[in-house]
Amino acid sequence: MGIVIETSIWEPSSSVFIFIFFSSFLLLSLFPFYLSKLAPNTKSSAFSNHPFSFSSSRFQLYFLLLYSLASVLEGLWSVYGEFELVYYGISKEDTVTFMLIGFGAALFVGSLLGLVSDLIGRKKTCLVFFILHLIVGIWKMVEPSPSFWVANLCLSLATSIFSFSFETWAVVEHDKVDLKLGHMQDILNETFWLMTFFESASLIGSQVIGNCMVGGNLEKGIGSPSIAATLLAILGITCMSRHYDGTTKIMTYKDYRMSFSVYILGDRRILLLACAQACLHFAIAVFWILWAPTLVADGREASLGLIYPCLLGARMLGSTVFPWLINASLRTEDCLTCAFVVQALLLSIIAYDYEEIGGLVTQFSLYHACIGLILPLLARLRTMYVPNELRGGTISLSLAPANAAILFILMQRGYYRTIENSTMIVFAAVGLFMAAGCMYVLKREAFKGDMKEELISTFRD
Repeated sequence: MGIVIETSIWEPSSSVFIFIFFSSFLLLSLFPFYLSKLAPNTKSSAFSNHPFSFSSSRFQLYFLLLYSLASVLEGLWSVYGEFELVYYGISKEDTVTFMLIGFGAALFVGSLLGLVSDLIGRKKTCLVFFILHLIVGIWKMVEPSPSFWVANLCLSLATSIFSFSFETWAVVEHDKVDLKLGHMQDILNETFWLMTFFESASLIGSQVIGNCMVGGNLEKGIGSPSIAATLLAILGITCMSRHYDGTTKIMTYKDYRMSFSVYILGDRRILLLACAQACLHFAIAVFWILWAPTLVADGREASLGLIYPCLLGARMLGSTVFPWLINASLRTEDCLTCAFVVQALLLSIIAYDYEEIGGLVTQFSLYHACIGLILPLLARLRTMYVPNELRGGTISLSLAPANAAILFILMQRGYYRTIENSTMIVFAAVGLFMAAGCMYVLKREAFKGDMKEELISTFRD
């Protein structure tokens, strides 16, 4: 008589999604009540009655819609891409090769795109993002068995542009509109956390679109996400072209190089901020490479399609904490230090402590909640220290060390088998501890700068 071994597939409870939804709703709905308890002169970015101009509010809505559209495109390929490789029978070794090509393109070409963006105009670079996605969508619709080399290069460059161009464009446009009103930082704070919130929601939406387009009939549905991506890219190009402002380059390359050397390379505070950004980027990349293998290690089975929105929902929840911290008069550097330390401790536990899937998903969710808080906080610090004219180049170059580190560990793991997955996670944890140290040193540097300005002001008086 045969023995039947029952296997169970782990799935997150529906109460998890309900908790994330209602927690985000409560944080947003209670925020105006919290503000009413503060001093009358307290400034708020999200729910106060600042006299923002109609043009600034209209641009913010226009920008967030385009950013959400871009996020859907990014998420559509990231969710659907791995499934597509499996469908066409691509081996694991070739998959690693594609990943190396992607991060190599991001390192050697993507790192320079931020400099180009500052010189030719940020909105033009955002337009290039949609054009690259359009090329990939058409390429995959035309070719029955598409070359993943071309698609991977285009998508890697698009992801590099996505990491800096939209944020830089928003800052520059808000600077044009709201500088005279004196409320640029307030509305930028709102835009930063809304970017993280809408990006996370859009990534979940991209998963829904991919599942609906593919459906159950793989013979007919395998190319459907390419059609959706093409239509969304055309929509993005149309929306940006209709409101195109014809921005010309801001400065010559010679002037830009001199300004970059003086204001960026010569400022220790910006270098510390760039180091923290690189460490975060490296840790996020390592997580998304290893999260699925970690969950299904030793033959365990889990519903990754349900866990994925759970993680992004936690990221949404983390972003809603940002306006509370900003209006609680807490230093941005202190908040970032604590968030980085929590992330590093979580990864350290994941690397060395074998746990059930439920415990891992809980730690993964906390990790992403910290990401949702960290991203707008880092953007806020960039607004405080980095000149707007040099913002794109600063962000893109700060990601170069992270891409180089990812290339190194992928080669060591994928080809030479000299390191384990747990070691890669430890490297990411060490990077996050370094980011926390950078924020601590940055706080001391900022404090010294404030004291120096106060002494100078006192001496002049």
